[in-house]
Amino acid sequence: MKKLMIIPGMAAALLLSGCLPSIGPEKDEVIQETDEQVEETVMIPDVQLKDEFYLTTLPFKQSASRGLVVSNIYTKYDIQEAEEGLLRLSTQHFDTKDHYFQEGQYIDKDTAKRWLARSSKDEEGLNPPEAEGEDAEEQPIFLAHIVEQNYLTLTDEKKLRLSGVSVGLALNSVYYGKNNKEINITDQELQKQGIKAADEIVRRLRTKEGFENIPIVVGLFKQEKRNSIVPGSYFATAFADKGKEVPNAWKEVNEKYVLLPAPSSIDNYRDINTVFSHFKQDIDEYFPSFVNVVGTAFFKDNRMKSLKITIPIQFFGKSETIGFTQFLTGKVRDYYPDIDVEVNITSVNGAEALIVKKAGEKDPFVHIYGY
Repeated sequence: MKKLMIIPGMAAALLLSGCLPSIGPEKDEVIQETDEQVEETVMIPDVQLKDEFYLTTLPFKQSASRGLVVSNIYTKYDIQEAEEGLLRLSTQHFDTKDHYFQEGQYIDKDTAKRWLARSSKDEEGLNPPEAEGEDAEEQPIFLAHIVEQNYLTLTDEKKLRLSGVSVGLALNSVYYGKNNKEINITDQELQKQGIKAADEIVRRLRTKEGFENIPIVVGLFKQEKRNSIVPGSYFATAFADKGKEVPNAWKEVNEKYVLLPAPSSIDNYRDINTVFSHFKQDIDEYFPSFVNVVGTAFFKDNRMKSLKITIPIQFFGKSETIGFTQFLTGKVRDYYPDIDVEVNITSVNGAEALIVKKAGEKDPFVHIYGY
């Protein structure tokens, strides 16, 4: 790892992490203008696992609004995808070769709470006011959470400087009102309310010192119901270039997660469903008392890009687990040669084995826990 000496400063010069190859000598001193003049050592890993990954400066800085995501987003799947999906959108504007990633530092917890409030509760609230009168129809809350990510670059003077911000708006597809009443929100209304909130958030960020010329990426994320076992996805994105008050040129984001086996009524996934069914049948033949095989397929631009499979087993003994894992490894290679596949074999005792195969690679990576 390389060491950079920095002094935390104003918004336009704060640290971000991105993905970079080796930079500079073993130790570099980086100075930033600040009132406090407090020095801090930042470590930069020099190993980048994949080209699409950002490197992150160490020690890792937690989000300024950390803790809110758990209470505001319904499922653990949506929590993860709201962040990972925003990373994918960010790579379209902030190159992983010369940007560092850092969790958001500018929308703190108190600010986020005010922005997520109803306008009748807080003048900064971005959600509609409460309905007035006993018979008034309850207004759903559209904006559930705000995800912020920061991106830094290294200047010729060896200074790490804020060069981009991404903001993801997690929106409710279903609002749970009084007495847990479900209020479904249409995609059209979701997009309308999301764009309205995005415009206002970018305007507010522009008023922060140092944000006048910071590019801002915005994404609209549709979260699933409370009991969903597949994550939601980003459905629209826009970009506010330097000095722009609002994001423009909104574009559709064609991404989706589908649970396999999918219902037979969904024609779009018939072929994919057939392959998965044959894969499952082979497993059932190997182990007749098998209970369940669940897959989560990720689609981008109407093509399946990756598949995660969870297989709970009731085997007793490592020899059976090893034999079953070897059997599965061959089936993964045969059925899914051209996509990324991850298979997690679990039992009541926890994780038993992991199979990971990258698209186009013949031999998967296999790990049996405890060996």
